[in-house]
Amino acid sequence: MTLKLDKLPDREAVKITFTASPELKAALNAYAEVYRRAYGQKESVADLIPYMLEAFMAGDGGFRRARKQLDDVPAVKPKPQAKET
Repeated sequence: MTLKLDKLPDREAVKITFTASPELKAALNAYAEVYRRAYGQKESVADLIPYMLEAFMAGDGGFRRARKQLDDVPAVKPKPQAKET
C-alpha cells in the first residue's frame, strides 16, 4: 500500500487543537487507520496533521510561487524521510 505521506520520523510529542467538520474528522480517522495498516504503526490524527499540512503546502505550486513574494515568511520544505523498500 502506498500513501502520499511517508512514515513519520521519530519526534517529540506535540499537542495541537484543531476544529473540523464531522466529515473531515471521519476522513482523518480513516487516514490514520490506513496509515496504521500501511506502516504497522499507530499514529494519532493530531500527530499526522502537521506532516499532512507540510506535504500539502510543499506540493502546492501556486502557493510556493505566491509565497516567494513574501519576504518575511520562510518557505515550507518537506523534511527528508526514508523511503521503505
